[in-house]
Amino acid sequence: MKKYEIYQHIGNLSRCNNGWVKELNLISWDNREPVYDLRIWNKDHTAYGAGLTITAGQMMTLKQILNEMTIF
Repeated sequence: MKKYEIYQHIGNLSRCNNGWVKELNLISWDNREPVYDLRIWNKDHTAYGAGLTITAGQMMTLKQILNEMTIF
């Protein structure tokens, strides 16, 4: 398991049937620069599933894309 530190919990997106929660966090993996991270976590953040990391620059681009998108 990788070493990690959650700097900021940004929000929960959904809860799985097993109680794990899909979260967006600002996190550092293996003492690297913090990144935005979207993945599922157990209740006490001792275990996690596969996820996606996004740099600050990528997050700004994603935010622009989402702001321009029409949700239907």
